[in-house]
Amino acid sequence: MSGEVVQTKHTPQTLLKMLLDAPSPAPRLSEIGTVAEVGDGIAIVEGLEQALSDELLQFGSGVQGIVLDLEPGRLGVVLLGPSSRVTVGESVMRTHQVVSTKVGYSLLGRVVDALGNPQDEKGPIGAQAVRPVEAEAPPILDRRAISRPLATGIKVVDAAVPIGLGQRQLIIGDRQTGKTSLAVDTILNQKDTNVICIYCAIGQRGDAVAKVIGAIRDGGMSKQTIVLAAGDEDAAGLAYVAPYAALTMAEYFSDQSKDVLVILDDLTHHARSYRELSLLLRRPPGREAFPGDIFYIHARLLERAGQFTSGGSITVLPVVETQAENLSAYIPTNLISITDGQIYLSPRLVRKNQFPAVDLGVSVSRVGGKAQTKAFRSVAGNLRVTLSQFEELEDFARFGTRLDDATRSRLTRGAAVRAALRQAERDPMPAIEQLTVLVTAMEGQFDGLSEAESGSVMSALRKSAARDLQGVAKHIRENAALTDDDRHQMIALGRAARARTGGGHGTKS
Repeated sequence: MSGEVVQTKHTPQTLLKMLLDAPSPAPRLSEIGTVAEVGDGIAIVEGLEQALSDELLQFGSGVQGIVLDLEPGRLGVVLLGPSSRVTVGESVMRTHQVVSTKVGYSLLGRVVDALGNPQDEKGPIGAQAVRPVEAEAPPILDRRAISRPLATGIKVVDAAVPIGLGQRQLIIGDRQTGKTSLAVDTILNQKDTNVICIYCAIGQRGDAVAKVIGAIRDGGMSKQTIVLAAGDEDAAGLAYVAPYAALTMAEYFSDQSKDVLVILDDLTHHARSYRELSLLLRRPPGREAFPGDIFYIHARLLERAGQFTSGGSITVLPVVETQAENLSAYIPTNLISITDGQIYLSPRLVRKNQFPAVDLGVSVSRVGGKAQTKAFRSVAGNLRVTLSQFEELEDFARFGTRLDDATRSRLTRGAAVRAALRQAERDPMPAIEQLTVLVTAMEGQFDGLSEAESGSVMSALRKSAARDLQGVAKHIRENAALTDDDRHQMIALGRAARARTGGGHGTKS
């Protein structure tokens, strides 16, 4: 009958013949290891003889790990998840991959972990690509000289310790001296630029990271910034991977000729995480119990920054913490030798209520001066000389020595210039306002003022400069040097601002 389905019944013999005649699938070999030991953040795995260094392993519990040590019959593995979930005897398999992170524009405005997974409850991230966190530093032929400035909006930095796009500038100082604040203000100053920012928090407390996220959001930089957080409650392996992941995210943008600013806050916690993992893996300890390759892990990280021939750049501001102003400690000296300069924040200046507490006697920029605009360059030299002379005389005057009029005048001028360098948090300044304040202070318009009077004059002067010096601002943007007429306009505004705020008529230089 039409439409009737005829079912053919196969005998066991015919079914066996069909199976024997069918093409057999290619054999697939896979190694399965077992967990021999579990520590705080690490595991010892046996049975994976063919595993490679830095390979990603998959544990039966769902946790992943990175092969860090290769020894006969055993692997030292750094866990990327809670070690409490890993048990002795559970199975481990190779993935034949290295640890990778998500990259792309979809990460902008998000808070992610070291693997690019969302941490902000805003839903999944559709990344443009996935890249290995480890990458070779670009060779010399792919690099260009640093020639463009990165404006931080902070007077003392832009004038005396300038940073160029593609530079590695260390922010160093004791705890509670304003290191993170300086880094965040630099991010906020990129609001009207095309610079993409990545803030990488390594081993920070959750409330500290939340404050930074809030400052970035309030400053209107959320859509231009990626926050990568590896908190102190996360696995030590994630803290170890985090800065490399941040550089991988930055390289995605720099490959497209974008300028990227990366804040690594801070590498002291990164070094401690690596020391903890190394000691648990029974690696031989060296100076201060750090492993022998501690210099290499930071060198290969920071060498990925630079100004590239593609037109893009990666500027890195690593943060490192000192103890009792000890700049000669192991990790600080390592990072000072790797980077292109340092901004030193002094607790001595903090005690004098000088914020930002940048000590110009120790701070230096080895390449940023070549990228500094001509307007700032004309002010920087006199600023450093005035402050260094003032600090020497200030120490000398403490002994109650009788001073002549010229020495007293230099002390007054130095104190006024130092007061003019004060700047509130979350208040980055445009170049025209910075230069107007600095020029007028150097010319004596802040001499003899109290701290409150100095703040009032500075506030009035900034408003006048933004309103009345549009022509001078245009010269600065065009990288033209300050003319005598420009300086006269600034000084006149300073004199008027001082008169309006009741500070007298100032001193003529």
